[in-house]
Amino acid sequence: MTNQKTFMANAGNITREWVLVDATNMPIGRLASQVAFILRGKHKPTFTPHADCGDFVVVINTDKAVLTGKKMTDKYYFSHSGYVGGDKHIQAKTMMAKNSDRAIERAIKGMLPKNTLGRQMFRKLKVYKGNEHPHAAQQPRAIELRGKREEA
Repeated sequence: MTNQKTFMANAGNITREWVLVDATNMPIGRLASQVAFILRGKHKPTFTPHADCGDFVVVINTDKAVLTGKKMTDKYYFSHSGYVGGDKHIQAKTMMAKNSDRAIERAIKGMLPKNTLGRQMFRKLKVYKGNEHPHAAQQPRAIELRGKREEA
């Protein structure tokens, strides 16, 4: 009988790649869940729950991402300043028009662990409204995510 060791990832033996994701015609929830999966590193056979073994992700064309159903009018983003009466409610339609990159970031952040490890994973996410991004030197590998909607 052989004595097989369990692999545990740590900072010394993790290799990270850069991944490019196009958000055109992608529902925000489907996009967020798949990007969070890559940020956590669950797509790798060396996944270790207590280590940050995920890849860097660059998301482009967030202004072309879609919300399904009646979410554009019915969904509200909530934030609070910390002061009495300092709550803000922003309609999804307004958020997608002005800060579509922030809406995507918020959806992805909600699907990561709520601890220091999750914050470390979130720092590997780069989100941009248009087609341009400053990470060409890293040579990101473009991937196709599941769940794209056909253009109407």
